[in-house]
Amino acid sequence: MSTLMIWVMGASLLLYNIALRTELLQLKARLREQTGTKTYLAYLRQHAAKGDMAAMKALRKKYPELSLVEAKKLWNQL
Repeated sequence: MSTLMIWVMGASLLLYNIALRTELLQLKARLREQTGTKTYLAYLRQHAAKGDMAAMKALRKKYPELSLVEAKKLWNQL
């Protein structure tokens, strides 16, 4: 009986974790939609004064599908 309760509690915690993770992903997507591209470019330009690496890391954080080389090329275009 106690084994069954442990399995039920584990399954419920797993479902709760999945629900929280999907909510977090939805909130991140909504935040990306609300922050405009111009605002983000201004943010990157502020980081450019501190050094290229910080700006490229911020660019890669916004667009995780970019490789470091692509981020550097994109940053050089700005």
